[in-house]
Amino acid sequence: MAKELRFTPQLFDFLRELKANNRKEWFDPNKDRYIADVRDPLLAFIAAIGPRLRAISPHLVADPKRSMFRIYRDTRFSKNKIPYKTQASAFFFHQTAGKDGPGVYLHLEPESCFIGIGLWRPDPVTRTKVSNAIAAKPDAWRDATSSREFRKLFKMAGDSLAKLPKQYDPQHPFVEDLKRKDFIVVSSFSEKQACAKDFIERFDNMSRVAAPYLGFIIKAIGLKW
Repeated sequence: MAKELRFTPQLFDFLRELKANNRKEWFDPNKDRYIADVRDPLLAFIAAIGPRLRAISPHLVADPKRSMFRIYRDTRFSKNKIPYKTQASAFFFHQTAGKDGPGVYLHLEPESCFIGIGLWRPDPVTRTKVSNAIAAKPDAWRDATSSREFRKLFKMAGDSLAKLPKQYDPQHPFVEDLKRKDFIVVSSFSEKQACAKDFIERFDNMSRVAAPYLGFIIKAIGLKW
């Protein structure tokens, strides 16, 4: 990232103030701050991380026009009419599956910064494809999830089924993973780390460490890795 477009404490300052003043009357006169401190640095990061992600897999998309999530909430069908999101976020997705598929997610929010990698809330058919791959290839799943660095950096997240689906062996070595509804691993970091000049290297390293995990999921649902 260019030095002048690094993430700065002002990004988090703006989001804190937005959370306390989440209304159009406050946002409109502060929109220039949003653009300078939040939107433009995130767009610059997306552009800069693109070649690094493509070096991990040529099928991962980092596109300033598509990867960044809008600050505006869709309130049309929600009882919650608060107009703005209070985080900055981006998703680097598989070119075939789009934003509903597996990928790498960046979340920047005061007191809650993290990278999430994997597949979030898949439909039942897609979820079963991953579960079937874990059931059929336990050694490959172990290889994807058991490296020392992976276990140090990441923890499993998301929801699980209450019971193991009947088609799976209750003695399977990864029985808890066979119950997962989400196949997500998360690594948290501080605001200070997000604003550090080496953050893009940190993000790149986390993505590389989790690449075998993401690759297993992507191949399990029948996509190219």
